Amino acid sequence: MSRSTVAIVGRPNVGKSTLFNRILGGRPAIVDERPGVTRDRNFARAEWAGRSFWLVDTGGWIPDSDALSTAVRRQVELAIADADVIAFLVDTQAGVHPADHEVAGLLRAHHDRVVLVANKADELAEDTSYLVFHELGLGDPHPVSAATGRGSGDLLDRLVQALPAGANEAAEGIVNVAVVGRPNVGKSSMVNRLLGVERHVVAPEAGTTRDAVDSPLRYEQTTLNFIDTAGLRKRSKVEDEIEFYSTLRTHRTIERADVCVLVVDAASGVHAQDIKIGQAAWDRGAGLIIAVNKWDLILEKDPNTAARGQRDLAVRVPLLSMVPFVYVSALSGQRVRRLLELIVEVQARRQRRIPTAEVNRVLRDLVARHEPPTSRGVEVKLLYGSQIGTAPPAFALVANRPEGISETYERYLDKGFRDRWDLEGTPIRMRFRKKRGRS
Repeated sequence: MSRSTVAIVGRPNVGKSTLFNRILGGRPAIVDERPGVTRDRNFARAEWAGRSFWLVDTGGWIPDSDALSTAVRRQVELAIADADVIAFLVDTQAGVHPADHEVAGLLRAHHDRVVLVANKADELAEDTSYLVFHELGLGDPHPVSAATGRGSGDLLDRLVQALPAGANEAAEGIVNVAVVGRPNVGKSSMVNRLLGVERHVVAPEAGTTRDAVDSPLRYEQTTLNFIDTAGLRKRSKVEDEIEFYSTLRTHRTIERADVCVLVVDAASGVHAQDIKIGQAAWDRGAGLIIAVNKWDLILEKDPNTAARGQRDLAVRVPLLSMVPFVYVSALSGQRVRRLLELIVEVQARRQRRIPTAEVNRVLRDLVARHEPPTSRGVEVKLLYGSQIGTAPPAFALVANRPEGISETYERYLDKGFRDRWDLEGTPIRMRFRKKRGRS
């Protein structure tokens, strides 16, 4: 399920980063008395009253015309355009500032998404200075003290209430397929080839795709919704404000994906950033396929080249031993039909249900082959199990000492289940529970 986005905007030194930290319950953003400290964008996951959302901190809106101010204003404009809810922060101690009017003028076209937040209202019971901000024409100002936390709970209630209804609902009967990877590995070309039309802009320079674009395709009684995303780089290389928001949108896309196709360049191979992207999708419970693009350009290869490469990668990165590889060419169309088949197969595996009797037969076989190690001198026994969920498959396993199950043994069970039921390409969730009553 994808999260909505709440962006905090306002002129410099009104407490945007302080509010960002207050909502998150930590200090991930730099806070300083000097204006303009926040220049880069900062985003993190937040949750309140059962709703999850992305919280975005932005630089202060500065009306000056120098290059830095222009860059900051541009990223604020992008935050406003991209957010589901906009928290417009003003300073009650300073009063209405000309820059507040500038920002308000920018926000009036989006007034239905704006929550006006009057910060630094440290004496909420007696202080009515926040009322002056009615003149901005953006509704009732909400008083809060980000520094002390006063009023922050009521503010979060208001922000969550303003989030779009049903934002976390997935469309039924549609398989969302996120096409992800580093910049310029051929993601848009791949989607164009799959769709059979030039639906996405393709250019040789990296970073052509800025947003996540949906394109449905009917394939063998299944609707596949391909989402072409901007390439993800290391955070240190996310230099321009447009790419920052592209990165945020890509993370949101991964969250709503059923299956992720990680496109890598055959010539440059699998990089650490590719692994991070794949791991993010895997941790979210999405199916994962590695599409090695531009395979037609690899001249010196034999029938075993691909298999050897996969074995070497699996030794270095265990995750890659659990996902299927397909060697394709978006340019020539080589094996793209096999990629469509794999997407359907992986989604079917994510939704597979295993009868309880079969779960217990396989569990007994795995335990008989390799019993759990003892925990602090006490024998650990796995008693029985059952499947408790799908997409991805989830299993509850009952033990006398569930806390004694090591990560190594959990990986052993994962591989055993995966091999027995052909669950390649899908994560598995295991929950170890204690037997009730006497152990």
